[in-house]
Amino acid sequence: MTANTGFWSRRKAAVAAEQQAEAAARVEAERQAHEQALAERPDAELLAEAGMPEPETLTTAEEVQEFLKTALPQRLKARALRRLWRLNPVLANLDGLVDYGEDYTDATRVIENMQTVYQVGKGMFDKFAEPDPEPEEEPLLAEAEAETDEAAEAEPEPDTPYSYTFTDTDDTEPAPAPANTRRMRFRFETEDQTA
Repeated sequence: MTANTGFWSRRKAAVAAEQQAEAAARVEAERQAHEQALAERPDAELLAEAGMPEPETLTTAEEVQEFLKTALPQRLKARALRRLWRLNPVLANLDGLVDYGEDYTDATRVIENMQTVYQVGKGMFDKFAEPDPEPEEEPLLAEAEAETDEAAEAEPEPDTPYSYTFTDTDDTEPAPAPANTRRMRFRFETEDQTA
């Protein structure tokens, strides 16, 4: 009996899924038919029916927002968005520092046989440029370096890599404690304290 119940519950779920798919297909077909009907009508007629002005005559961002809420086709909404970009001074007035601000897909701007020194992973690497000439050293700096070299040659190097210097100090005096010290206190519990 339980196997039979599982079959019927799966069958009911399949029928419900088919009905939902058919309803979604109907809604999509109606939407496409509506868009097709709007695409065939002229823009002026659609704007007059919706009571909206031409997208290019909008003057504020709020008007553009109201325009986008209407059920007009996407081509008119795209025109309103283009107008919004021109209304906002931050977006409309490019300062020339914007990356990708120019149209690099324009074929008329392509130079034939153009070469670049850009290398992937290295950036603008100019292998043809001559290295910068080394600046002449100042005379005082050169003399100081010569003196340090002479002094280094005069001193004998120790056999070990470390050199130690010992001074006579009085071991009876304790070293002064640092001014800002913290002492830790430890308390150990014994068996008779825990009982």
